[in-house]
Amino acid sequence: MTGRKKIIIFLLAVSLMVIPFGSSAVAKSLEYPVDNCAEIMAADCALVRPLQFISLVTGTAFFIVSLPFSALGDNVGEAYQKMMVKPAKMTFIRPLGVF
Repeated sequence: MTGRKKIIIFLLAVSLMVIPFGSSAVAKSLEYPVDNCAEIMAADCALVRPLQFISLVTGTAFFIVSLPFSALGDNVGEAYQKMMVKPAKMTFIRPLGVF
């Protein structure tokens, strides 16, 4: 075997051993939600909510433009949910500081 093949096999073996540790770390972080603090709530109110409102307005415009194509594809309801309902819920219904 050449040196290049040995390096590739070694890197592949190492990556296959490391991947399970990364996925368990992600699962662990999702299991324990972070408590809300004033900084997160302030950032949500000052930055995230306005951006989500812009997303809602943009999604509404794109929904109106794509409505004929959605009607032809028979997925108006799905487009409505993804482009209008989900951004509206994220903007107005979601608790402050919860992402």
